[in-house]
Amino acid sequence: MFDWYRDLTKPERKTFIAAFAGWSVDAFDFTVYTFLIPTLIAAWGMTKGEAGLIATASLILSAVGGWLAGILADRYGRVRVLQITVVWFSLFTFLSGFTNSFEQLLVTRALQGLGFGGEWAVGSVLIGEMIRAQHRGKAVGTVQSGWAVGWGLAAITFAVVFSVLPEQIAWRAMFWLGLLPALLVFYIRRNVKDPEVFHATRAKVRESGGHFLDIFRPDLLRVTVLGSLMTTGMMSGYYAVTIWMPTYLKTVRNLSVLNTGGYTFMIIVGSFVGYLVAAYLSDHLGRRNTFFLFAIGTCVVVVLYTLLPISNEAMLFLGFPLGFFLSGNFSGVGAFLTELFPSRVRGSGQGFVYNVGRGLGAFSPPLVGWLSGGLMSLATAIGVVTGTAFAVVVVALFFLPETRGKELAVYD
Repeated sequence: MFDWYRDLTKPERKTFIAAFAGWSVDAFDFTVYTFLIPTLIAAWGMTKGEAGLIATASLILSAVGGWLAGILADRYGRVRVLQITVVWFSLFTFLSGFTNSFEQLLVTRALQGLGFGGEWAVGSVLIGEMIRAQHRGKAVGTVQSGWAVGWGLAAITFAVVFSVLPEQIAWRAMFWLGLLPALLVFYIRRNVKDPEVFHATRAKVRESGGHFLDIFRPDLLRVTVLGSLMTTGMMSGYYAVTIWMPTYLKTVRNLSVLNTGGYTFMIIVGSFVGYLVAAYLSDHLGRRNTFFLFAIGTCVVVVLYTLLPISNEAMLFLGFPLGFFLSGNFSGVGAFLTELFPSRVRGSGQGFVYNVGRGLGAFSPPLVGWLSGGLMSLATAIGVVTGTAFAVVVVALFFLPETRGKELAVYD
């Protein structure tokens, strides 16, 4: 299953390592907050809606950061902009540990979102352009599995830190640890270069012209709109589950901090395996077929997990397929978007589509909070929002082309 990795050239491997590490630390800095929601609600008297709004603000600003970073990466280079995004999100995660109110945390987490969104946009384009077509789906999808690694590290850190420190200090320490990912910049500077296709394309763009708004021209508008619908559905469903799951386990299932971490970790393990399997399938079944398979699987498992009266023991074991399908949806996205957009606007297009999905998907956490405030239970709200979101994914996929095996032209 991993023979493709041994077939990579030295520059390809270094780029893969940088992209994988970047996405892992990005995930750590983002998911830290999801574990701290119950603590901050108790400490500051925040409502569920306010807690969801903080996550929403970060995701909305990530949409802006993702497109902006993609535009800058098309102009100034993938590697240079990638370094800036890593330092940015690390700094504002660290500063979140010094906040003392809902309003202050809202600002720092929103600003963290700029770098959070930018890192994926640039890193995904970088790895997509560097890896050859026959391995692109597997490599980019495996990079995506770095999210589960970062999420897992956040879960382990949460359990350890809250076991050894009092809550009033522990939540701050979790944010302070978010500064460590900035060290990754030293590896990127020494080992990663921009792909040749980027340099060749920049030369052509200087001769022939081109603009980041070309993604809204008639020949690309259909791809931009449908791609944005697909990512919006994926993000909405994903955030509805992952933002609220720790709160659901603690407040509805009455699990302890340690047990909450255990249930969440089962989801994370499933996520890691799901990323890898979907990455492999995207190069063998095709991008669209893999998306269809995982979207339908997600809907089925979320209904079982949140809407049926099952025991805590059954929930523990269902956590694996929940993570498997929920996260596996994203494995093929980076390669798919790289192949959908032409070289001259790849950063702009990929950054816009993926992060518009983030920005619009950001409204699902407060929607879950609002629905669970009186209209229905928290579990039902999670299930309804997630099911609706992935129905949108399936519809969008019917109108998007298959791109498996596409070679990237220098200027198209």
